[in-house]
Amino acid sequence: MHQPAGEAVSAARTAPAAATGSAQSTVRRLIVYTLLFALVVVTAIGLSGLLGRLLGAGTVLVAGDVAGLARSLAFTLIGGPMAAVLWWFVWRRLDDAVERSSVGWGLYLTGMYAVSLITSATGLLSTLSAVIGGERLGWQLSLSNGLVWAGVLAWHRWMWRHPRKSPSLISDVPTVVGAVYGLIVGVGGTITALANLLDTAIQGFTSSASIGDPWWRLALQALAWGAGGAVIWWWHWVHDGGRRLKTDFADVALVVVGILGAVLLTVGGTGTVLYVLLRLAFDRTDPVSEIVGPLGAALAAGAVGALVWAYHRTVTAGRAETTLQAAKLVTSGVGLVAAATGIGVVVNSVLSIAATPLAGGGARTLLLGGISSLAVGGPLWWFTWKPGVPPEPTELGRRGRRVYLIAVFGLSAIVAVITLLVIGYRVFEFLLDDVTGSSLVDRTRAPLGLLVATGLAAGYHFAVWRHDRSLTASVAPLKRMVRKVILVASGDPEPLVRVAAEVTGASVTVWKRADVGTSDAVPAGTLPTNTVPAGAVPAGDVTTGVAEATTRDLPEQLARALEGVAADRVLVVAGPGSRLEVIPLAAD
Repeated sequence: MHQPAGEAVSAARTAPAAATGSAQSTVRRLIVYTLLFALVVVTAIGLSGLLGRLLGAGTVLVAGDVAGLARSLAFTLIGGPMAAVLWWFVWRRLDDAVERSSVGWGLYLTGMYAVSLITSATGLLSTLSAVIGGERLGWQLSLSNGLVWAGVLAWHRWMWRHPRKSPSLISDVPTVVGAVYGLIVGVGGTITALANLLDTAIQGFTSSASIGDPWWRLALQALAWGAGGAVIWWWHWVHDGGRRLKTDFADVALVVVGILGAVLLTVGGTGTVLYVLLRLAFDRTDPVSEIVGPLGAALAAGAVGALVWAYHRTVTAGRAETTLQAAKLVTSGVGLVAAATGIGVVVNSVLSIAATPLAGGGARTLLLGGISSLAVGGPLWWFTWKPGVPPEPTELGRRGRRVYLIAVFGLSAIVAVITLLVIGYRVFEFLLDDVTGSSLVDRTRAPLGLLVATGLAAGYHFAVWRHDRSLTASVAPLKRMVRKVILVASGDPEPLVRVAAEVTGASVTVWKRADVGTSDAVPAGTLPTNTVPAGAVPAGDVTTGVAEATTRDLPEQLARALEGVAADRVLVVAGPGSRLEVIPLAAD
């Protein structure tokens, strides 16, 4: 179908103008939102300074600070009106859907929400801690800072939850950020409080000296931080629905903080507890009170970390297969690092004892440290990685396993090469040094232990990688696993999202159709070509699977259509009506 000449000329003139306008809008938003962010921060600093002077009036803390008063007045009286005018300009433009869907609006709200949440929580919890500690000075500034930034937080939360002007992009990020921050603060405060209580109890058993300062004060201060963090975490995780989010960013935060961070706490705390017990049993070269010094903190970290780890493992059970695999790989990685460290330390200490049979407690202490690290990391890696169990065919095709194997092999090989150079340097130094000193074993035992550990890790993971490649090559024909599903939906996408995630194990991104319900809506059974994203070209000779069904049967039809799809990314167009189209996309 030929396009009229007039329309062609008009389109040719409009396209550059649209591109220019888009670029200008992007630059304008960048400048406006950056300036608004800076003005809001400046105004909040000025207001908190003035409120701090009001709360601390008559104290030495605020007397004579003319420069500080001038700064606070300038920030408040000049920055405040400018921020208000600029915000009003931005707020009026948000009636436009294009403005609400811009990245700048989402980034501004996310950044300011995170800054105000962290600053206000820090100020208020610091004030509570200072009051518990009996401090008479200092808490006024913390309180003013917390109150002002709490107001900024409430203001931006109102904009973020506004029914008509909330951001369309990255709207879930503030929820995830708030839940992560609350979890970190809550876990840190709880561990500190529990460690203080355990240290006090252990000190009472092992030492007759007086404890001195009221033992409950530090524990109560830390508990206040823990309780505050728990409230922040609950508000975002439960109240705001953070636990139901299944976006890529939410899954990354879940794996990195909820799994990796908790596993590190658990392994570190458990390993330290085992090390202290081994020293009490086999190495009493130091006083008992000194040996059990780290026991309280280790017990607290291990216990709290295990609870957090167990909870987030249950949360990951309802996520996509890629998230489950990521949780498994990071857990296995922590166990591998702990086990390899233990092997290196054990080799180092054994060589020290062999070279000097009369070695003192230093070598024995080092040996016990290596044994404790190996005893904790080894079982964790074994039961997580399961080296004796063949991997599932679906796991072989996933990118996470391949990246993990290559990363471990590559890093171990790099460390092994560097260690070989260090050993060579030590050997030549020993041969060329005429001064009588330490033996060759003493000079090389530390890098030798590291070489053994990294060599074992590199060799094993290289062998597993080769074995996986041979298994993959033996499967014919091998389907390429789906990594990402892009769902374009006109109605409620939740049933289709659930089916796509269950069938493919991939992450699902939902795009809402804008043409449904308008005069340009397409009747069921037809599909305009402009619903397919630019650049989404089918891979090779791909036949599009189209299923005609009632809207109620769409999830079942989608499950059947996805069973035979082999592509890295898949586009699913659902609706209007009973229309369903599954399109495998070409790789980047």
